Amino acid sequence: MSELDAVVVGGGISGLATAHCLARSGLKVELWESASRVGGKIHTASQDGYCLDSAASMVMNLRNEVDAFIETSGLDTSKLPRAPGNKRYVLDASRLQEVPTGFGKLLRTPLLSTAGKLRLLAEPLVGRGKDPHESVAAFVGRRLGREFLEKVFEPYLAGPLASDVDHAEAVSTMPRLRALESRYGSLALGALLHKCLSRGSAARPQAFSFSGGMASLIDGLARNGGFRLRKGLHANGIWPVKGGWMVAGSADKQSRTVFARQLVLSTPAGAAARLVHALDPLLAELLGGIDYAPIKVVHTGFERARVGHPLGGSGFLVPRHSGFECNGCLWISSLFPGHAPAGKVLLTTYLGGARNPAAAGWDQTRCLDAVSPMLRKLLAARGEPDMVHIASHQSALPLYHGRYSERLSRIAAHLEQLPGLHLEANYRGGVSVRDRILCAQAAASRILRQQQEKPARTSIWLDSSKLPDVAAATGTIS
Repeated sequence: MSELDAVVVGGGISGLATAHCLARSGLKVELWESASRVGGKIHTASQDGYCLDSAASMVMNLRNEVDAFIETSGLDTSKLPRAPGNKRYVLDASRLQEVPTGFGKLLRTPLLSTAGKLRLLAEPLVGRGKDPHESVAAFVGRRLGREFLEKVFEPYLAGPLASDVDHAEAVSTMPRLRALESRYGSLALGALLHKCLSRGSAARPQAFSFSGGMASLIDGLARNGGFRLRKGLHANGIWPVKGGWMVAGSADKQSRTVFARQLVLSTPAGAAARLVHALDPLLAELLGGIDYAPIKVVHTGFERARVGHPLGGSGFLVPRHSGFECNGCLWISSLFPGHAPAGKVLLTTYLGGARNPAAAGWDQTRCLDAVSPMLRKLLAARGEPDMVHIASHQSALPLYHGRYSERLSRIAAHLEQLPGLHLEANYRGGVSVRDRILCAQAAASRILRQQQEKPARTSIWLDSSKLPDVAAATGTIS
């Protein structure tokens, strides 16, 4: 039977990054992925010369740790910086308005009324909130006003995060803003002081993809991560033993059972719940109660001459009650010109999320019925697209809804009773690629500290009737 320092179950970006960080620290690591490929929802397809990302289309970074991760992973040479031009737009009535990014633009923007601008300027006078679980709508409305909430924050929550501002918990969804209020009493004052105090210590904000799309990040980690990758191996049982964990898995008619001092579950919450249910039913219930939003990613390609809008920027978001069924649109060929053939443009539109979960069941015709009128009206797109590619994710992003921070605290309390077991997935610590890399680095540091400590006996043990029948397996995977 193999002995490992760590087994990571789940080969999405969370699992890959965690396995890589552990392996680079000198640990013997295996990563198990039940599918035939790694990457989870991150996947890049090629069609008619277009580079089509099915989920994350870029890394938005402002942390030096992420830069170091990319460099040590050997991926820095394949980084593809975003093209110059950082304008972002939001639909306001029937036209696109640039989202103001500075104080001067904020005062001049036609996006907000005079009353809305005055309400923003009054933010430093607003007192701290008393409800630790208030929603994003309550938090932003209280500090910045309802107009800013509806025109800026609601589209952002519904688009990149697929969430509902009325149900998303502010402290879980936007912890940095809540921290500014908690520490400084004001978002504006806190942001200014934080900028001054951290000057020189933070990475320059940047956005980048990779040559060949985001799958290059996945392929690079899988190929050069330093761990042993086992694809098609489904974890079907875990149980604690002295000094670590036993993990049982199967692939076709073969089985594999290993001992690992540390076990990392980087699966979606529901899959993690099934694995821990026999150990801790209450933990499984907490994990199983995490909801996910479905998303449709609709790629459309056009001849450049058939799109009248200059497409100078990154794209636009769509507020609720706009009359359109889409959440937003990225101008991928403006961000990364090489992702579309010469003389073509690539427009990627997002449907679904908490705002419209029914879109998960739409076919291509229904998706285009939602997307095409918006592209015609807002971008002056003429005719039918030359290329259409749709990616569907039934459970795309976890929803940090309700008293989510309380749920995470209860999960953490249960994990304290299961030393050596770690949950590293996008339902804890953020959904972006940047967040997943940062969480992986933090998890690796924590695991290394535990490795240096004397192994502790886990406090939960299973009786023999609950152990997987590994002896009945027909073979063993070496």
